[in-house]
Amino acid sequence: MNEHKLPEKGWKGIVGNFRSDFLAAISVSLVALPLGLGIAAASGAPPISGLISAIIGGIVTTPLRGSHLAINGPAAGLIAVILSSIYSLDDGSGQTLNYVLAAICIAGLIQFLLGILKLGRIAEIIPSSVIQGIMVAIGIIIFSTQIHIALGLQPEGRNTIALLKEVFTQISNIHPVIFGISLVGIIILIVVPKIQSRLFHYFPASLWVLVVSVIAAYLFNFFEAHTIEFGGRSYEIGPHQLISIPENLWDAIMYPDFSRINDYRFWMAVISITLIASIQTLAMAKAVDKLDPYKRKSDLNKDLMGVGIATAASGAIGGLPIITVIVRSSVNVSNNAKTKWSNFYHGALIILFVFLLAPVIQKIPMAALASILVYIGFRLASPSTFRKIYDMGIEQLIFMVVTIVITLYSDLLWGIIGGTLFTLLVHILLSRMPIGLFFKESFASKTQLSQTSNGDYKLQVEGIASFLKIPMVVKLTNNMVSARVVNIDLSKTRLVGLTFMEHLLDFMKMYEGGGGQVEITGLDAHVSSSINKRALKISLSNAESKLSPRQVRLRNLAKVNNYQFTSQVDWNTSYLKNFHFFEIRPIEHKSNCLKGSHSDFDVEWEISDVTFSEGAAFTAEVFNTTVMVLKLNNSIPVFSMEKEGVFEKLFDRVLAFTGYEDIDFKMYPEFSNKFLIMGNNEEEIKSFFTEKIIRFFESQQVFHIESNGEALLIFEKVKLARTDESIQLIEYGKRLAELILKRG
Repeated sequence: MNEHKLPEKGWKGIVGNFRSDFLAAISVSLVALPLGLGIAAASGAPPISGLISAIIGGIVTTPLRGSHLAINGPAAGLIAVILSSIYSLDDGSGQTLNYVLAAICIAGLIQFLLGILKLGRIAEIIPSSVIQGIMVAIGIIIFSTQIHIALGLQPEGRNTIALLKEVFTQISNIHPVIFGISLVGIIILIVVPKIQSRLFHYFPASLWVLVVSVIAAYLFNFFEAHTIEFGGRSYEIGPHQLISIPENLWDAIMYPDFSRINDYRFWMAVISITLIASIQTLAMAKAVDKLDPYKRKSDLNKDLMGVGIATAASGAIGGLPIITVIVRSSVNVSNNAKTKWSNFYHGALIILFVFLLAPVIQKIPMAALASILVYIGFRLASPSTFRKIYDMGIEQLIFMVVTIVITLYSDLLWGIIGGTLFTLLVHILLSRMPIGLFFKESFASKTQLSQTSNGDYKLQVEGIASFLKIPMVVKLTNNMVSARVVNIDLSKTRLVGLTFMEHLLDFMKMYEGGGGQVEITGLDAHVSSSINKRALKISLSNAESKLSPRQVRLRNLAKVNNYQFTSQVDWNTSYLKNFHFFEIRPIEHKSNCLKGSHSDFDVEWEISDVTFSEGAAFTAEVFNTTVMVLKLNNSIPVFSMEKEGVFEKLFDRVLAFTGYEDIDFKMYPEFSNKFLIMGNNEEEIKSFFTEKIIRFFESQQVFHIESNGEALLIFEKVKLARTDESIQLIEYGKRLAELILKRG
């Protein structure tokens, strides 16, 4: 468990946090290696280009950027824009990739200029559903190009729709060995993350794919050209199906060609790379901030400057554009990195890997990389993504689908422009305002910030609260002094867009991280097409919210037992963030709160439904669970307790070196085998767990339990509790509180 003392800066911080940062970088670099190779190959560039980008992203970006725990490098989200640039600039000269490198260099310099001009928040004015639509379209494009490699096919089509159709027309030509390697790779990517073992999770699933594929390369002898017979047909196998990288890294350097600088297609490529890279970098940087256990905030303008210089440098020597990458950043956070220098170490480690492992990398079948990218593409465009957007409102799904269609039939740049314009059109129709009045209500200065006599703030938002109003709100909120109460009143708004609502929630998390408190009010008379609290809301009539059957049962339970119950959303979740479980799992809100007390022990409790996300940004999965907070009004040790599996027990000694350590209760072997208990102060924790408390836990159902020093967080499963389960939880908390307070 971390006490979360802010890591030191400067040389002291580099030296003092070297161990934790370097260990995290090892895990990150193991993820970056296969992804870098695969992203470059899928982008139409030599595989080594991806590793060059990862190296530059680590070594060049780190000293210049404004992020703390983010990892920089090439990303799957840019595959589509690089492919599109290659297609548009192809003149048959063989210099196409060099033209694209020139576009990458200029795009990086433009990003640097945007950072200097403090335009780091420019991505916030693009609707969230449009950005999600772009990511889904990118996923479809990745899938359409890589599925052919994964199946061993030779496609003739160039656009996404033609490539997808060709999968079905060429299905009889599938290469059995290539398909087998790809299928095993995809199964590994699906199964390994579900294995409840920190041993498997320390080494990423993508690395296991490469290991298994190298074994397959030896089994089928990919190192000599030959054919195999299968089903009465002959299939080629040979070195041309393996990754090709030069033995010497210096031989991989390619140089940009600026001779197409007067061609409009060149500048379309520049704008596309700049826009997509900037949007993703800024969105991912904000997403990583939500995972930072130290609650630090990135300087988005410095981030643009850092990745801009790194992108220009990468393009100058044959690399791809560099952005903040969410998967590798999540690995960095989960492996206890402390400072930005873990990003630097991961770049340095990749250099080491290239020199030491070049012979091994050359034995990896291209099908292994294709399987990783097919899986990534499917995850970006999976049915669950459409369901998640639909749950936010039918209009959000329409915005996303329109963006996808425009992107697939044109390109990413037109997808953003078309999707944004379509979103604006629907907003105008939903607000039932003339076009002129709509824009006046979007940009008018009626939205005001005032300060009360006691120093608290009130932000009165009026008119159309869509993505267009975000810059105005940012300008007003930038002047606030932290550690005050802010009331954001939306009662005078005609329309509140999803992107605007997301901005308010991000502001709330940032402001509360600085010690303040934010209240969002005035939405009682707004209606929406979804129960999701971020959904687009329209004030057209006075609407009373109806309680669900479950809420009615909880309300009746409260009446019978003199508990307090409120079904309304409580946006203030700062207290829950004091528990380790929620430090790297961003909380959206809590609702359906039951409150009561055990007067005999001076103990207060609260049971509430909590909505949180696992991961971040486009890879995030949203969960709902019911938790109890037991406020003991008494000092107790900080610890966490959960059910322990077999593999964890075997791997504990290895992970103890990285900061994980299970506290063993030798006198109670059954208890020690059943539960994984972690904490910094082993002596205090062992003293806390008296025999009566241990026997209590042994005889009860297994809950996840955490202490933050003064309260306990208790929940069983990541799902909403039934009314009878809430009653059981109240009784469980009462008995546990009695044992704790009487343990002396």
